[in-house]
Amino acid sequence: MALFPLYLAICAVPAAAGILFKPGTWYRALDKPPWTPPDALFPVIWAALYVLMSLAAARVAGQPGSEVALGLWALQIAISTLWSPVFFGLHRIRAGAVVIGLLWLAVLATTLAFAAHDTLAALMMVPYLAWGSFALALNLSVMLRNPAPARP
Repeated sequence: MALFPLYLAICAVPAAAGILFKPGTWYRALDKPPWTPPDALFPVIWAALYVLMSLAAARVAGQPGSEVALGLWALQIAISTLWSPVFFGLHRIRAGAVVIGLLWLAVLATTLAFAAHDTLAALMMVPYLAWGSFALALNLSVMLRNPAPARP
């Protein structure tokens, strides 16, 4: 568990993207489903998820053959970093759906890879997988409710 602070520090990268690219006037004007959580809930959920995924990675780190599992963990961090700039920064709802779909696949792969090394580490990733499922459904719902304007 000595590596927990390192993995938590790595989570600062997607967290920073979320801080830099916040929901603004554009997002508030979108038609969103009634089950959209309040904006204030997102940082709380992400903080808990970052702690859990960092603890999970720290449990797997250093175990023989864990390189692929940790590589997948790093991949999901990289993909997660992309979503806020794409969705909130560029206002690309469809591209955001693609990013979050890829993120969901990467989190699933990470969870399965962690399960081969440490059951508790895999279980720590399950809330992230659940949140990713919810976030993907939310992104898709927003996309369907807000068709992209025609481009010349």
